[in-house]
Amino acid sequence: MRGFFPVLKRELAGYFITPVAYVFIVIFLILAGVFTFQLSPWFENGQADLQPFFDAHAWLYLFLIPALAMRLWAEERKSGTIELLLTLPISRAAAVVGKFVAAWLFAILALALTFPMWITVNYLGKPDNGVIFAGYVGSALMAGGFLAIGSAVSAATKSQVIAFIITVVVCFAFLLAGFPPVLEFFQGWAPAVVVDAIAGFSFLTHFQSISKGVLEIRDLVFFVSLIVAFVAATGVILEMKKAE
Repeated sequence: MRGFFPVLKRELAGYFITPVAYVFIVIFLILAGVFTFQLSPWFENGQADLQPFFDAHAWLYLFLIPALAMRLWAEERKSGTIELLLTLPISRAAAVVGKFVAAWLFAILALALTFPMWITVNYLGKPDNGVIFAGYVGSALMAGGFLAIGSAVSAATKSQVIAFIITVVVCFAFLLAGFPPVLEFFQGWAPAVVVDAIAGFSFLTHFQSISKGVLEIRDLVFFVSLIVAFVAATGVILEMKKAE
């Protein structure tokens, strides 16, 4: 991991040099507020919680996180700066993990800036703050999962547009994995173990469990394992593509 922190600092600084960071944060905060206060019956329910707020995160991340992840490696490969980066005295693992962690920290920063909603719900009622905290943890893990997928896809192409589209499709597949119509399609011909495996890859199932305040080991292991697997895949893909 030699050179991890220089890569991390370089990438984090790069987000705020351009308007990308500010546009992403503003759009995320606006859409999070719209989904919570306008498109969901949050006030009508009369319950002091942020469940409608967290329910919207999967669908917000479906488009916003791929937009953040598409530039991780596709831009480096297209401009040719990837050769310069990988010839510096840093390890390939440090470059891959450093760029990923920088993007993840940026996404967590955008999520943390929604804290006024937490303050609002405490002002209006007496929520279970432990459940809300668990929801934030689950949301951060889900964002990391989306980013890890986007990182691997971005490493496989020089086009940011293609990286965005493919990431959206793959992440959408992970979201739909636990939906009854999808499972019913496989139940007609696939063995039960295959159906259970498909259901186990559902982002929504694991995230909804955490957002309700249930921090089970299996849900945490799922997100951590997925992140590690796709970040490792990013390194493998870069090794395979280094001659291109």
